[in-house]
Amino acid sequence: MTQKEQQVAGLVLAAGGGRRLGGRPKALLEHRGRPLVEHAVGVLRAAGCTRVHVVLGAGAAVVRERAELGDCVLVDNPDWERGMGTSLRAGLDSLTGTGARAALVSLVDQPGIGIEAVARVLAAYDGESSLVSAAYEGVRGHPVLFGAGHWAGIARAATGDQGARGYLKEHAAEVRLVECGDVAQPYDIDTEADLSHLE
Repeated sequence: MTQKEQQVAGLVLAAGGGRRLGGRPKALLEHRGRPLVEHAVGVLRAAGCTRVHVVLGAGAAVVRERAELGDCVLVDNPDWERGMGTSLRAGLDSLTGTGARAALVSLVDQPGIGIEAVARVLAAYDGESSLVSAAYEGVRGHPVLFGAGHWAGIARAATGDQGARGYLKEHAAEVRLVECGDVAQPYDIDTEADLSHLE
Protein backbone atom coordinates (compact mmCIF):
# COMPACT_ATOMS: atom_id res chain seq x y z
CA MET A 1 0.00 0.00 0.00
CA THR A 2 1.43 3.36 -0.98
CA GLN A 3 1.54 6.28 1.41
CA LYS A 4 -0.97 8.04 -0.84
CA GLU A 5 -3.48 5.21 -0.39
CA GLN A 6 -3.13 5.36 3.39
CA GLN A 7 -3.50 9.12 3.55
CA VAL A 8 -6.55 9.50 1.29
CA ALA A 9 -9.88 8.13 2.54
CA GLY A 10 -12.76 7.45 0.17
CA LEU A 11 -16.06 9.11 1.09
CA VAL A 12 -19.30 7.99 -0.61
CA LEU A 13 -22.29 10.29 -0.22
CA ALA A 14 -25.18 7.79 -0.32
CA ALA A 15 -27.92 9.42 1.76
CA GLY A 16 -30.26 10.60 -1.01
CA GLY A 17 -33.92 9.66 -0.88
CA GLY A 18 -34.56 9.55 -4.63
CA ARG A 19 -37.45 12.01 -4.38
CA ARG A 20 -37.94 12.01 -8.18
CA LEU A 21 -37.67 8.22 -8.20
CA GLY A 22 -40.74 7.69 -6.06
CA GLY A 23 -38.77 7.91 -2.83
CA ARG A 24 -36.49 4.92 -3.46
CA PRO A 25 -33.18 5.36 -1.61
CA LYS A 26 -30.51 5.81 -4.27
CA ALA A 27 -28.08 3.60 -2.37
CA LEU A 28 -30.35 0.60 -3.03
CA LEU A 29 -30.98 1.06 -6.76
CA GLU A 30 -29.75 -2.06 -8.56
CA HIS A 31 -26.70 -1.90 -10.79
CA ARG A 32 -25.14 -5.08 -12.18
CA GLY A 33 -27.18 -7.13 -9.74
CA ARG A 34 -26.07 -5.36 -6.55
CA PRO A 35 -27.06 -2.17 -4.69
CA LEU A 36 -25.58 1.00 -6.20
CA VAL A 37 -23.78 1.81 -2.93
CA GLU A 38 -21.75 -1.42 -3.22
CA HIS A 39 -20.73 -0.43 -6.74
CA ALA A 40 -19.60 3.04 -5.54
CA VAL A 41 -17.53 1.55 -2.71
CA GLY A 42 -16.00 -1.01 -5.07
CA VAL A 43 -14.89 1.71 -7.48
CA LEU A 44 -13.15 3.69 -4.71
CA ARG A 45 -11.41 0.57 -3.42
CA ALA A 46 -10.30 -0.57 -6.87
CA ALA A 47 -8.90 2.91 -7.55
CA GLY A 48 -6.75 2.72 -4.42
CA CYS A 49 -8.76 3.96 -1.41
CA THR A 50 -8.18 1.40 1.32
CA ARG A 51 -10.34 3.22 3.87
CA VAL A 52 -13.90 4.10 2.82
CA HIS A 53 -16.57 5.96 4.80
CA VAL A 54 -20.16 5.83 3.55
CA VAL A 55 -22.76 8.43 4.56
CA LEU A 56 -26.24 6.93 4.81
CA GLY A 57 -29.57 8.70 5.21
CA ALA A 58 -32.72 7.57 3.41
CA GLY A 59 -33.53 3.96 4.32
CA ALA A 60 -30.27 3.67 6.28
CA ALA A 61 -31.40 0.59 8.22
CA VAL A 62 -32.42 -1.22 5.02
CA VAL A 63 -29.17 -0.23 3.30
CA ARG A 64 -27.18 -1.67 6.22
CA GLU A 65 -29.19 -4.88 5.94
CA ARG A 66 -29.07 -5.34 2.16
CA ALA A 67 -25.74 -3.93 1.05
CA GLU A 68 -22.47 -5.73 1.73
CA LEU A 69 -20.28 -2.88 2.88
CA GLY A 70 -17.67 -4.98 4.66
CA ASP A 71 -15.20 -2.93 6.60
CA CYS A 72 -16.52 0.47 5.49
CA VAL A 73 -17.23 2.98 8.23
CA LEU A 74 -20.97 3.70 8.00
CA VAL A 75 -21.98 7.22 8.99
CA ASP A 76 -25.63 8.05 9.68
CA ASN A 77 -26.83 11.48 8.62
CA PRO A 78 -30.15 12.15 10.39
CA ASP A 79 -30.41 15.49 8.55
CA TRP A 80 -30.12 14.00 5.04
CA GLU A 81 -33.42 15.55 3.90
CA ARG A 82 -31.86 18.99 4.28
CA GLY A 83 -29.55 18.31 1.33
CA MET A 84 -26.18 17.00 0.24
CA GLY A 85 -24.33 19.63 2.27
CA THR A 86 -25.35 17.87 5.49
CA SER A 87 -23.97 14.56 4.20
CA LEU A 88 -20.69 16.13 3.19
CA ARG A 89 -20.35 17.67 6.66
CA ALA A 90 -21.20 14.36 8.37
CA GLY A 91 -18.67 12.53 6.21
CA LEU A 92 -15.84 14.99 6.82
CA ASP A 93 -16.65 14.96 10.56
CA SER A 94 -16.34 11.18 10.57
CA LEU A 95 -12.83 11.43 9.10
CA THR A 96 -11.57 13.91 11.69
CA GLY A 97 -9.08 12.21 13.98
CA THR A 98 -8.64 9.13 11.75
CA GLY A 99 -5.25 10.21 10.40
CA ALA A 100 -6.68 10.74 6.90
CA ARG A 101 -5.05 13.71 5.23
CA ALA A 102 -7.55 13.99 2.38
CA ALA A 103 -11.03 12.82 1.41
CA LEU A 104 -11.85 11.57 -2.09
CA VAL A 105 -15.59 12.25 -2.38
CA SER A 106 -17.87 10.41 -4.78
CA LEU A 107 -21.64 10.40 -5.23
CA VAL A 108 -23.58 7.14 -5.08
CA ASP A 109 -25.73 8.04 -8.09
CA GLN A 110 -22.93 8.43 -10.66
CA PRO A 111 -22.12 4.88 -11.81
CA GLY A 112 -20.74 6.20 -15.11
CA ILE A 113 -17.68 7.45 -13.20
CA GLY A 114 -15.43 4.46 -12.82
CA ILE A 115 -12.05 3.38 -11.57
CA GLU A 116 -9.94 5.28 -14.14
CA ALA A 117 -11.41 8.69 -13.27
CA VAL A 118 -11.14 8.09 -9.52
CA ALA A 119 -7.54 6.88 -9.89
CA ARG A 120 -6.61 10.03 -11.85
CA VAL A 121 -8.03 12.28 -9.14
CA LEU A 122 -6.28 10.25 -6.43
CA ALA A 123 -2.97 10.49 -8.32
CA ALA A 124 -3.16 14.31 -8.16
CA TYR A 125 -3.15 14.31 -4.33
CA ASP A 126 -0.09 16.01 -2.88
CA GLY A 127 -0.85 16.74 0.76
CA GLU A 128 -3.32 18.43 3.09
CA SER A 129 -3.63 21.53 0.94
CA SER A 130 -4.79 19.54 -2.14
CA LEU A 131 -7.99 20.58 -3.92
CA VAL A 132 -8.57 18.35 -6.94
CA SER A 133 -11.60 17.86 -9.15
CA ALA A 134 -12.41 15.65 -12.08
CA ALA A 135 -13.37 17.70 -15.14
CA TYR A 136 -15.46 16.79 -18.16
CA GLU A 137 -14.43 18.82 -21.22
CA GLY A 138 -13.05 21.41 -18.81
CA VAL A 139 -16.17 21.58 -16.60
CA ARG A 140 -15.71 20.68 -12.93
CA GLY A 141 -17.50 17.52 -11.76
CA HIS A 142 -17.01 14.50 -9.48
CA PRO A 143 -15.14 12.89 -7.89
CA VAL A 144 -13.40 15.62 -5.89
CA LEU A 145 -10.50 15.39 -3.48
CA PHE A 146 -10.28 17.69 -0.47
CA GLY A 147 -7.08 17.92 1.55
CA ALA A 148 -7.69 18.03 5.32
CA GLY A 149 -6.56 21.66 5.40
CA HIS A 150 -9.80 22.57 3.60
CA TRP A 151 -12.27 20.45 5.60
CA ALA A 152 -13.27 23.10 8.14
CA GLY A 153 -13.90 25.70 5.43
CA ILE A 154 -15.87 23.24 3.31
CA ALA A 155 -17.97 22.15 6.30
CA ARG A 156 -18.83 25.79 7.04
CA ALA A 157 -19.83 26.42 3.43
CA ALA A 158 -21.76 23.16 2.87
CA THR A 159 -25.43 24.07 3.17
CA GLY A 160 -28.55 22.67 1.54
CA ASP A 161 -27.78 20.93 -1.74
CA GLN A 162 -24.67 23.00 -2.36
CA GLY A 163 -22.10 20.63 -0.93
CA ALA A 164 -18.68 22.13 -1.66
CA ARG A 165 -19.67 24.08 -4.79
CA GLY A 166 -19.40 27.53 -3.19
CA TYR A 167 -16.09 26.74 -1.52
CA LEU A 168 -14.59 25.43 -4.75
CA LYS A 169 -15.76 28.51 -6.62
CA GLU A 170 -14.17 30.74 -3.98
CA HIS A 171 -10.91 28.80 -4.19
CA ALA A 172 -11.00 28.24 -7.95
CA ALA A 173 -7.38 29.33 -8.38
CA GLU A 174 -6.26 26.46 -6.10
CA VAL A 175 -8.36 23.72 -7.69
CA ARG A 176 -6.44 21.32 -9.89
CA LEU A 177 -8.70 20.04 -12.66
CA VAL A 178 -8.06 16.52 -13.92
CA GLU A 179 -9.70 15.82 -17.27
CA CYS A 180 -11.72 12.58 -17.16
CA GLY A 181 -14.12 13.04 -20.09
CA ASP A 182 -12.30 10.35 -22.06
CA VAL A 183 -12.84 7.65 -19.41
CA ALA A 184 -16.08 8.52 -17.58
CA GLN A 185 -19.62 9.83 -18.01
CA PRO A 186 -20.81 12.15 -15.23
CA TYR A 187 -24.57 11.58 -15.46
CA ASP A 188 -26.68 11.40 -12.26
CA ILE A 189 -29.45 8.91 -11.56
CA ASP A 190 -32.17 11.41 -10.61
CA THR A 191 -35.30 10.55 -12.58
CA GLU A 192 -37.11 7.48 -13.90
CA ALA A 193 -35.59 8.15 -17.34
CA ASP A 194 -32.07 8.04 -15.83
CA LEU A 195 -32.65 4.46 -14.65
CA SER A 196 -31.85 3.37 -18.21
CA HIS A 197 -28.18 4.02 -17.36
CA LEU A 198 -28.21 1.21 -14.79
CA GLU A 199 -27.14 -2.23 -15.94
